[in-house]
Amino acid sequence: MSTDSFEKTNWGWQFSQFQQQVGEWLEYQFSRFNLNLPSLPKWSISPWVEKSLKLLFWVLLGLFLAWVVWLLWRKFSPYLNLMLRNRRATPSAKIPESELSVGQWIVRSQEFYRQGNYPEACRCLYLAMLQYLHEKSILPHKLSRTDREYLQLLQLSVTSMQPYQTLISTHEQICFTDTEINRENYEQCQQAYREIADG
Repeated sequence: MSTDSFEKTNWGWQFSQFQQQVGEWLEYQFSRFNLNLPSLPKWSISPWVEKSLKLLFWVLLGLFLAWVVWLLWRKFSPYLNLMLRNRRATPSAKIPESELSVGQWIVRSQEFYRQGNYPEACRCLYLAMLQYLHEKSILPHKLSRTDREYLQLLQLSVTSMQPYQTLISTHEQICFTDTEINRENYEQCQQAYREIADG
């Protein structure tokens, strides 16, 4: 029979080792004070009492851990609920940008506007314009196109270039300059988008 089939350790043995170590440590601590303590009688407990004590220990430990988890839940549940509410409030955040519709871009733009993030609000209007052009089959999406290429192609297919120029030039300022985009810029972009959608 191989030695691997024998139990190398168990909880009972570890518990008795722990008791012995605690006893030795206490004995050492008291010996430093030169106290003459009466020797404690050696006693043993029956197996069912030992098992009952172990069970009681684990039950108390489990109750303690449950109490700690409950306290942590009470402390942090408002923050967790707020995070969950924020995730539900912006479901479009999970949709890849390439799959957003014109309406979803407009909603995003308004959300960023309410937050005071005017550059991102203008960018969303620009992307709503590109999606509008794609959906209307005026100018299909092509990732490699630059803003200048869009302008050149639009000159061939639309009559009023001013609203497109407003959105594209604002987008260029956001991407390539340090120009501050403010509320007035957003309102100009919003007006330009309205003209495109109404035209």
